[in-house]
Amino acid sequence: MFQGWLQIALTIALFVALAPTFGGYMAQVYLGQKTLLDPVLVPVEGMLYSLTGTEKKEEMTGWQYARAILYSNLAMGLLIFFLIMNQGWLPLNPTGLGAPTWDTALHTTISFITNTNQQHYSGETTLSYGSQILGLGYHMFTSAATGLAVGIAFIRGLTGRPLGNFYVDLIRSITRILLPISIVGAVALMLLGVPETLAGPVVVPTLEDPAVSQAIARGPVAHFEIIKQLGENGGGFFAINSAHPFENPNPATNLIQIVAMVVIPSAFIYTYGVFANSRRQAWLIYGMVLTIYLLFVTLTAISEYQGNPAVNALLGNVQPNLEGKEVRFGWAQSALFATTTTGTMCGAVNSLHDSFMPLGGFVLLSNLFLQIIWGGQGTGTAYLFAYLILAVFVTGLMVGRTPEFLGRKIEKREVVLASFLILLVHPITILIPGAIALAFPEQLAGISNPGFHGLSQVIYEYASAAANNGSGFEGLADSQPASTGLWWNLSTCFSLLGGRYIPTIALLLLADSLSRKQPVPMTVGTLRTDTFLFTGVTAGVVLILGALTFFPVLALGPIAEAFQMAKGG
Repeated sequence: MFQGWLQIALTIALFVALAPTFGGYMAQVYLGQKTLLDPVLVPVEGMLYSLTGTEKKEEMTGWQYARAILYSNLAMGLLIFFLIMNQGWLPLNPTGLGAPTWDTALHTTISFITNTNQQHYSGETTLSYGSQILGLGYHMFTSAATGLAVGIAFIRGLTGRPLGNFYVDLIRSITRILLPISIVGAVALMLLGVPETLAGPVVVPTLEDPAVSQAIARGPVAHFEIIKQLGENGGGFFAINSAHPFENPNPATNLIQIVAMVVIPSAFIYTYGVFANSRRQAWLIYGMVLTIYLLFVTLTAISEYQGNPAVNALLGNVQPNLEGKEVRFGWAQSALFATTTTGTMCGAVNSLHDSFMPLGGFVLLSNLFLQIIWGGQGTGTAYLFAYLILAVFVTGLMVGRTPEFLGRKIEKREVVLASFLILLVHPITILIPGAIALAFPEQLAGISNPGFHGLSQVIYEYASAAANNGSGFEGLADSQPASTGLWWNLSTCFSLLGGRYIPTIALLLLADSLSRKQPVPMTVGTLRTDTFLFTGVTAGVVLILGALTFFPVLALGPIAEAFQMAKGG
C-alpha cells in the first residue's frame, strides 16, 4: 500500500515541479521572445511562413481566427479520410489491410481532427502503417497545436492583447513545443522497450503447440506513443492502448506517459500568470485545480485499493480491485493514470475503465463533465477562465459591485458567452444523444451491462466524445460489424463536432470581446480576483455549475451502482 501511494505522490510532485519552468518557456514562445531553439527553428519557421503565405505580424479578429481553424481543419480532415479509404493500395501497408467501412472512416477522421481520438476500431487490424503515421500521427500534432493556439489566443484576449495569428500560433506550437519534446520522448521510449519499426508482424510458434503459429503485431509505435500522450490525443496504435506491452511496457514508460499528458495543461496556467503579470493569481488557480485533482486521485485510488466487497467477502480479506488492470501497474498506477487521462482530456488508458469501482467511475465521469482538471490542450485553461468570469459575475452581484476581471468590465456579452459554453453546449452534446441511445437499448445502445452501469457506459461514451477525451467505459457494441456500430459512429460525430468547434468559436469571440474593452483603473471598490477567498468562490462555482448540471446522471449511474454494490446486489 505504502509503495503505491509513494508512486502517486512522486509522480504528481514531478509535474508540479515542472510547471513554472515549462510554463515560463511556453510564455516566451508565444510572446515572441528569444529561446534556446531560435538558431535552429527561426529559419525553419520562416520557410514555413513563406510556403503557407502567412504574414507573421498579421493579427486576426475572433471570427477570422475561428474561420482559419475551421478551414484548415476541413482541409486536414479531407486528407485523413482519403488516406484511410485508400490505404489498400497506398504504401506502408505490410499486412495488406483494406479500407474500413465509410462510417468508421468518417468517425475516425472527425475524432482525430478534433483532438479526441475516440476509436471504434482495433488499430493493428484496421489501419495500415501509412494511415497511422501519415494520417493519425499527423493529426495528433496539428489537432493538439490547434488547441494550444485557441488557448493562447484566449489568454491574449483576456489580458487585453490582440488575439494573434492562428497559423503562426499553430506552427510555433508544433516546432517549439510538441515536436522537440516528442523527439526526446520517442528516443526515451525506444530505449525503454517500445518498438519503432516499419517491418510487419512477427510470426512465431505458440508455446502450447509449436505447429500452431501466432502473428505478433508491431510497428512504428514509439513516436506515435509520445505525441499521443503529450498532445493529449489518446488514440492507441494497438486496440488496448497503453495497457499493451509494446505501447507501455514498464513502470518507467508509464511514468513518462503520465507526466507527458499533464505537463502542458498544468504549465499552461503558469503561462497565463506570465501574460497577466500575476503569478500570484496563477498559483492560486493552479492550487485550486490541483486540490480537486488530488481529491479525485485519492477517491479513485482508495476505491480501487479497497476492492470489490463481493469479491472480498468470498476471499475473506480485503484485496485491491485488479479486474481489467495490468499487474505491472497495479491499483495505484492504474488509478492515477485513469484520473489523469480523463482530467487532461487525453483519453489514453492503461487499464479498463469499465472495470473500475463505482466511486472510480464517478470520478472519471466528473472529470469529463468539468473539463478543467486539468482540461484539454490549451482549451482546458480557457474553460477554466470561463468559469472564472462567471465567478466574477456572481460575486459582483452578491456584493453589489460592477463585475471586473483584469481591469475589464464583465458585461452581458461576456456572461452570455461564458454561460453558453459552460451550461448549454456540453450538456446538449452529451445528454440528448445519450437519452436517444438509452431509449433504444437493444437497437441502438448495445449495452453489455444492463442497469446502472449500462447507463454509465452510454453517458461516458458521449461525455468522452464531447469533452474531446476519447476514452471509453467499453462494453458497448460501438464498432463494426455490430448492428449498433453505425449508430455509435454517426451519433458520436455530433458530440465530437459540437464539443470541439462550438466552444472554440465561443471562446474566441469571448476573448475578442475582452481584448477590445478599455481597462478601468483599480479602486477600493474593485473586486480582487487574486485572493484565497475569490479562488474558493470560483471552486464553488465550478462544482455547482459543472457538477450539478450532470448530477442526475451521476445519481442514476455510479452513485446508484455504489449503493447497489453496498447492499450486495
